[in-house]
Amino acid sequence: MRKIISAAGMREIDRLTTERYAMPSSLLMEAAAATAARAIEVQLADSLAHRKVLILCGRGNNGGDGAALARCLWIIGAHPCTVLFGRVEDAQGDARINFEIARRIDGSASGSRASTFSFIECASVTAWEEIVSPKEHYDVIVDALFGTGLTRPLEGIYCKVIDHLTQLRKARDEAQRDRPLFVSLDLPSGLNADQATPIGATVRSDLTVSFTAPKPANVLSPATHYGGQLVVADIGSPSALLDAAPSQLFLAESSDARLWLEQTRYQPGSYKNTHGHALMIAGSRRMTGAAVLCGEAAMRAGAGLVTVATAFSALPSVAARVMPEIMTAPLDETDDGAISAAAVHQADELTARATVIAIGPGLSSTDEGTRSFVRAIVERRTTPVVIDADGLNALSPWPESLRGSHEAPLILTPHEGEMLRLLGATDRSALADRVGVLREFATRHALIVVLKGTRTLIAAPDNRVIVNPTGNAGLGTAGAGDTLTGIITGFCAQAYATLKDRANAVAATVAAVFVGGMAGDIVARERGMRTMLASDIREGLSVAIRELDATGERPS
Repeated sequence: MRKIISAAGMREIDRLTTERYAMPSSLLMEAAAATAARAIEVQLADSLAHRKVLILCGRGNNGGDGAALARCLWIIGAHPCTVLFGRVEDAQGDARINFEIARRIDGSASGSRASTFSFIECASVTAWEEIVSPKEHYDVIVDALFGTGLTRPLEGIYCKVIDHLTQLRKARDEAQRDRPLFVSLDLPSGLNADQATPIGATVRSDLTVSFTAPKPANVLSPATHYGGQLVVADIGSPSALLDAAPSQLFLAESSDARLWLEQTRYQPGSYKNTHGHALMIAGSRRMTGAAVLCGEAAMRAGAGLVTVATAFSALPSVAARVMPEIMTAPLDETDDGAISAAAVHQADELTARATVIAIGPGLSSTDEGTRSFVRAIVERRTTPVVIDADGLNALSPWPESLRGSHEAPLILTPHEGEMLRLLGATDRSALADRVGVLREFATRHALIVVLKGTRTLIAAPDNRVIVNPTGNAGLGTAGAGDTLTGIITGFCAQAYATLKDRANAVAATVAAVFVGGMAGDIVARERGMRTMLASDIREGLSVAIRELDATGERPS
């Protein structure tokens, strides 16, 4: 996992890098420029030689990064035009040094705007309009206006600049072209680095190169949608400083999922019992599909055995539709066809053989008997339990006396509406600070909470909150939540059967959410988001797992 660092935290890391490690701040700026140049070249998938690049610079260090980038690009053959909003004399420190260098390179080239390197000082709206009036066509436009220090909405000339960039992007998209490529350094200008919500007019980029560590606005929705693809570039700050930073907000990475897959690889001599038994308590007479989806996802995720326990009248439909590898079991039901309180003792026989239990999809929680059944299963558990959908509704608002534990963790997977009910709230404003609210709820009740959404958040009992970067809008399809429940349950079953005392429910959950989102991304690339089905996501798991751990999936 990669730590997500606040603006103040990054300033402290930069300061300590210079003070403790004798690394000049100018060297950090040079490294930032070099890594940004490489990231742009990778994104273009082509040489930058002869490419026309417009670099828009503010007077601070973000602008200094932009001026240093212009020089890097010029050296490798690009034709950069650098626009400084203000005068060189208004800048300070390393930024001013880089602006001075850019001005002198321009002056020594040919003195003409047609030269391969140009530097322009822009101090007014009129000057800006003159700069853009020739309607030059650029291959890349770099936003180096503001970095992590912005705390109030942009105004004046900067709003004019953002409006111009917005119009250029709109024209590009309408013409279905891929140029110009819009790039932001550190984060799109207009965002407050520490806030998930934009504070005003904001640049919308295709690529953001964030230095040293991601900032909250790089990864939290909806601010993250302004940055496009995120590349986190190491510019030389020692890892010890990042490790020591107090932040408890993290970004999940492919390496987290890969490590979990490596730890739980199928070994010679292993068989179904060594990969865990997932018990899915799901479905009712009117909602049989949820039971099928979550059961099949657990099976496809790698669990050795899967049993779907469902209401007696739902069993024929579930058994007829579910893949033949999955076992089924009937439970006593209410008059409405939902699992009844009387089914607790039947469930006890099933839970005794299970490695992990999932409860909730399609249960129908309106009946008090069903609610009592859910509460009894959770309270009497001796294994990890994943709770979703109607299982969550049956326990809402969350009982103060109900807590997770290290031996038998509780993993909750709510969407926003379910989370509000768990909190006992009715207004969406209760989730305005999603990270803070989730952290407090998870730590107070010793839970693992997966808050589903555009950027799914995973809160752990130890105060950590992990942001998942995979997934897309297609995952909002019906049944995707049931599928995710199955994936999490399948991963946890493998972890607790394979690793035993070394099993970590948080690590398994993070890996499951990452792989599930990655499977959705694979399906979107192959079929598009619009036609994506929950069953497609399940089928995408195979490709995702093989991409992450190809060696572990090959027979030895």
